[in-house]
Amino acid sequence: MAFTVKSERVQQLAREAARVTGKSQVGAIEEALERLLREYGADPQAARTASTIAAVRRLVEAYGADAGDPDREIRAVDDLYDEQGLPR
Repeated sequence: MAFTVKSERVQQLAREAARVTGKSQVGAIEEALERLLREYGADPQAARTASTIAAVRRLVEAYGADAGDPDREIRAVDDLYDEQGLPR
């Protein structure tokens, strides 16, 4: 999605932020917006993490609720990992 900034002041701030941080203008703006959202209690990373955790929980519940094949090797989450905690 294209995004055009018509404010000379915002363009100037973006250039300065990029210069100071060593990031691209887009990278500097992205970081600034993420910080602003966190300051207002709307952390985008926390929302993505919560969404991922909820999806995994739904999958675990669905898998646990399905009796499925009685000979399946994976019956619980712990069955996904070996003795060293690595994925099987």
